Amino acid sequence: MAEKAGPSSEAPARMTRRGLLALGGIGVVTAGAFATRWFNIWADTGENALSAPDAYAAALAGDILLVDIRRPDEWARTGVGEGAVPLDMRREDFVVALLAQVENDTSRPVALICARGVRSRHLGARLVEAGFTRIIDVPEGMLGSGAGPGWVKRGLPVQEVS
Repeated sequence: MAEKAGPSSEAPARMTRRGLLALGGIGVVTAGAFATRWFNIWADTGENALSAPDAYAAALAGDILLVDIRRPDEWARTGVGEGAVPLDMRREDFVVALLAQVENDTSRPVALICARGVRSRHLGARLVEAGFTRIIDVPEGMLGSGAGPGWVKRGLPVQEVS
């Protein structure tokens, strides 16, 4: 004989309205936190930061070494800002390569630019720990952030990387 399903049998779990709202709220908060970080919405534009136009002018004048720390595929998509040196931050010998660029002068002003200012901020802190004394961030990056529209949207010149 077949047993009848009673109240104690397992029914498929159903999400309550309250549960759905809670999941939706968690999703909104998570997405907001991700977007804030990804787009560098609250970018620091303090004394150790330059706008993209100021970084461009300083690099052309020789006042700073402007280093584009993005990946080669990113350089290929947008080009590298004119006056910037492309140096992939993922290189194991990044610090050694940067030291060669500044001729072992860790007091030379070095400005870092990435896509949106997140990686440049983090790498800048690591370089200070490594002994560099004048690290400058370009927080709006190549693509824009909370600090500004970015190198590309400002129409600043770029060069192709071979």
